[in-house]
Amino acid sequence: MEYRRRVLDDDLDELLPQLPAIAIEGPKGVGKTATAAQRAATVLALDDPATRSLLDADPGRLDRDPTPILIDEWQRFPRSWDLVRRSVDRSPTGGRFLLTGSATPSDASTHSGAGRIVRLRMRPLSLAERGLPDAASVSVAELLRGRGPAIEGTAATDLVGYTDEILASGFPGIRGLSGRAQTMQLEGYVARVLDTDFPELGHVVRRPATLRSWLTAYAAATASTTSYTTILDAATPGDSEKPAKSTTIAYRDVLTRLWLLDPVPGWLPGHSHLARLTQAPKHHLADPALAARLLGATESTLLHNTVTEQSLPRDGPLLGALFESLVTMSVRTYAQAADATVHHLRTQNGVHEVDLIVEGPDRRVVAIEVKLGTVEDRDVVHLRWLRRELGDFLADAIVVTAGPHAYRRRDGIAVVPAALLGP
Repeated sequence: MEYRRRVLDDDLDELLPQLPAIAIEGPKGVGKTATAAQRAATVLALDDPATRSLLDADPGRLDRDPTPILIDEWQRFPRSWDLVRRSVDRSPTGGRFLLTGSATPSDASTHSGAGRIVRLRMRPLSLAERGLPDAASVSVAELLRGRGPAIEGTAATDLVGYTDEILASGFPGIRGLSGRAQTMQLEGYVARVLDTDFPELGHVVRRPATLRSWLTAYAAATASTTSYTTILDAATPGDSEKPAKSTTIAYRDVLTRLWLLDPVPGWLPGHSHLARLTQAPKHHLADPALAARLLGATESTLLHNTVTEQSLPRDGPLLGALFESLVTMSVRTYAQAADATVHHLRTQNGVHEVDLIVEGPDRRVVAIEVKLGTVEDRDVVHLRWLRRELGDFLADAIVVTAGPHAYRRRDGIAVVPAALLGP
């Protein structure tokens, strides 16, 4: 398969020559190894027992092998992290190590790597990385500069196209498939996480069906701040012997360590313009295709809003939530390239909500609402409110849509088709 360049490649081009070690982290199958291998002179695949034994017997090879050295699936041999750290202490020159991992070990004895190993997150393919017919014409980095860039362009991708992208997945090895093959790969991905990855991280699941039901209920809560108690109730309807709170916390902990859960935290601004903001996270899986598979969604059921799902409070159809999740995943990739973070905003009384808050290094923000249909005045009420509250701290405000045209409204708020947004 021909390698498709990722947004993260630009970060690696800039950082790797200067930094001695970079760890690329993210869920299985997201493309970490393929990206790192583009630069590696030596590859140590630690999912191979023979390679693990070789490194264990001769850790000094890390100082001798041609660099950059790719240490793939480092969590299979957690000691490798410390070996890299010590090698960096001996020779802190740039471009020496790339580490990839699809789980975070729970071994407290593993050093954090602070000051030696820089971590970069890789998520599934954003819309700008998927080779769509639309070229990104609106830059998140440019919006963060607050100069009111021109907003223009017409997208070829329509609602059906976005629905297809939700279902196709951002995992490079899955999205190239179609029909039953794609469905079975997604199902197999979920099954491996639940049946294999949990035990590998030392967590015995006594009720596998309950874990699957909990994850399905979490998928149904996509793009919402539904409480974990409500998610558990939806996962175990009519069950008088529900799992203990400690059990469901363990579910969340392991799924987070596997990078399968990717919640968006609530925003707490670093200045005093706003008060009474909730900190509850918005729920998202690593890829909306996984949520769709868990819920048995198809193109037809999503477009006609006929998906049978867990009974959870939801504002609008499931397609809207999954579209927001697709946009969120993409925006997080673009924001990381601009050294920005992504949050959501919701006041404690629920009067005001903004789907995404992208906060740059200078604390200025781009506020983003996500909407499937035509943008009307009522859809920008919260953006206007936030502009009044933040003043110059608001760099820009946009509505990301599934519509065809990019433009600025008379009130200055931009409307941007999802396919035209990029880093």
